Amino acid sequence: MRLAALRGSAVARTLFGPVSIAEAVDRLGFVQADPIRAPARAQDLTLRHRVADYRAGDLEAQFPALGIEEDFFVNYGFVSAHVHALMHPRAGSGLWTSARRRRAEAVLAFISEKGEVHPRDVDAHFAHGRVTNYWGGSSSATTHLLEHMHYTGLVRVARREKGIRIYAPREIALPPAGLTPAARVDALVDVAVRKYAPLPGATLSWLVNRLRYGVPQWARLLKAAIARAKERLAHARIDGVSWYWPADEDPELFEADERVRLLAPFDPIVWDRRRFELLWGWAYRFEAYTPVAKRKLGYYALPLLWRDQVIGWGNVTLARGTAAVALGYISGTAPRSRAFKAALDQELDGLGRFLTNRVLVTPSPPVPVPVTRNPSPYS
Repeated sequence: MRLAALRGSAVARTLFGPVSIAEAVDRLGFVQADPIRAPARAQDLTLRHRVADYRAGDLEAQFPALGIEEDFFVNYGFVSAHVHALMHPRAGSGLWTSARRRRAEAVLAFISEKGEVHPRDVDAHFAHGRVTNYWGGSSSATTHLLEHMHYTGLVRVARREKGIRIYAPREIALPPAGLTPAARVDALVDVAVRKYAPLPGATLSWLVNRLRYGVPQWARLLKAAIARAKERLAHARIDGVSWYWPADEDPELFEADERVRLLAPFDPIVWDRRRFELLWGWAYRFEAYTPVAKRKLGYYALPLLWRDQVIGWGNVTLARGTAAVALGYISGTAPRSRAFKAALDQELDGLGRFLTNRVLVTPSPPVPVPVTRNPSPYS
C-alpha cells in the first residue's frame, strides 16, 4: 500500500454527489456544526461540495422536512435517523438527579401541551433563573435544562428561529431490534470510520473514545470496541504508521478529480490534524480562537484542495455584496498550470453562488455574488 493511495482515497471517498441534503447526511452519518460564519457555517461549507445547487442556509431552512436530527456524535452536529437511533435512549443514573428529573418532567408536560416552544417561553413560565455553564459563564437555567433534556432524548430540536433551538417533544427512541449494546457501539464505530478513513491508529483510538459523548451509557465498552475495530478493518503499516480503513474498500481504486475546493475546517477530508500532517506534510490549524498576533493562516482559513493535494488556504471576507478571497500557498506560489487556474475560477464562481445565502422558494435563477481574489498576504 502506498501513502499516495491513502491520500487519494482520503479525498475521493467522501466527495460523492451531487445528492440531496438528506442523502448527504445519511451517507456521511454525521455533519459537524459550528456557529461561526466566515464566510458561512461549517455545516454549510461541508454540504456545498456534496449537495446539488446548495446555498448557505439551506440546511437550517429545510431541516424540519429532512428527517434528520441535531445531536452529539463525536462532536455536536447533524446526524441521520439511523445514527440517532443507534445512540438512544441515553440512560444512566449519572445523567439525572432526582430534583432535576422532576423539573424536566414539568417542562416536558409544558412542551407537550404547546407542541413547540422557544426557550424564552419556558423560562417565562417557570422562571428557573441562571446557572454557571461549561465555559464558566452565566446561562439561563431553562436553556441549560432544555439542552440536557435534548441530550438525553426527552425532546428534539424541531427547527431554529434566528439560530435559537425550538424544541418539541420526542417519542423515546426504540433500540434497533436484535442489537446488543456492543453491536450498536460497533455500528457507530463503523459510521465514524467510514466518514474519516483512512485513519492512523492513534486517531482511530482517539475517535472511538470520542463516542463517549454520543453514548455515555456505554463508555465502558469503547476500549473493547477499539480492539474489535482493529481486527475487522483493513490496515497497512506505512513509514512506521499503522493505517485503518473499511474492509470493503481498496484505497488504490480511488481517484481524485480535477477540481479545486475550499474546504470547511471540519470537513472530513481535513478534520483530523494528525492525519493531515501525515498525508500533506504541513500543519493546518484552525485559528479562530487563536490570538490575532499568533495566527499564521488567518481567522477562518479554509484548506485549499487541488486534485488530491491540499496546497494552501483561503480567507474569505464579505462586504457590500462582494466576497473577497485571499489565498495563501504552502509553497509560496500558486500552481502555474492552466488546468489549476480554470479549476480555481470554477470554484470561486461556485463559492459566489453559494454565498447568496438565498433560499429560493419558487424556481428562479440564483443571484450571483461577485467573487474577487485579493493578493495573498501569506505568499
